[in-house]
Amino acid sequence: MEKIERKEKRFGLLGRNISYSFSQGYFTQKFQDLGLDDHSYENFDIPDISDFEALVAQNKLRGMNVTIPYKEQVIPFLSDMDEKAATIGAVNTIKFSKEGLKGYNTDFYGFQQSLEPLLKPHHIKALILGTGGASKAIKFVLDELGIAHCYVSRSKKEGQLTYDELDAEVIADHTVIVNCSPLGTYPNITEKPDIPYTHLTEKHLLFDLIYNPPKTAFLAAGEAQGATICNGQKMLEFQAEKAWEIWNTL
Repeated sequence: MEKIERKEKRFGLLGRNISYSFSQGYFTQKFQDLGLDDHSYENFDIPDISDFEALVAQNKLRGMNVTIPYKEQVIPFLSDMDEKAATIGAVNTIKFSKEGLKGYNTDFYGFQQSLEPLLKPHHIKALILGTGGASKAIKFVLDELGIAHCYVSRSKKEGQLTYDELDAEVIADHTVIVNCSPLGTYPNITEKPDIPYTHLTEKHLLFDLIYNPPKTAFLAAGEAQGATICNGQKMLEFQAEKAWEIWNTL
């Protein structure tokens, strides 16, 4: 793993198995472009959230992004939460200050900015594939936009659908489908959520939070049926810029 020189103003990404991460490369390039020679961005790959307190104590940080699987697990370690992050129930950005650690959610902002330009009048119902921390931000945005939605998971839970229940009628009724699961992420690029892709049409919009590969098997299968597709690249860029704003202006 490449050694990152620790600078005076340090930022980083909290997660597990994150060597593939978008954030480190994005912010390192941003710091170079802005001539911020005293800034650095590091990956903090920890095996368990119980290691978080020691990590914070041993590293003088200005800000942190949070990814799978700690967007919910990190919350008890924070001294404060932004109102929207509290409503969503997941944190992907932390600001460090004298007052302590404050949690924010910029996933919802990134998703909304990416999704809205693609929406058409018939996009009134959505399926959310997966129920992890990222899916909570997606639900928040769909609520804000007035798009009815239903979670889809492998196990049956009240108010949710299972993949086995996704028939032609359900797919026809839900013209927005958002993949919040990790299925299809590099290197497992042949994997995809188990939905009946043959029922997709040109009326469907498929959004995948995954950005590596740029076109997942999920998106490729939707595109083959004429659906509009979008990956998570722009969402990540929007949420990263919002995190940078939070670290510097709030």
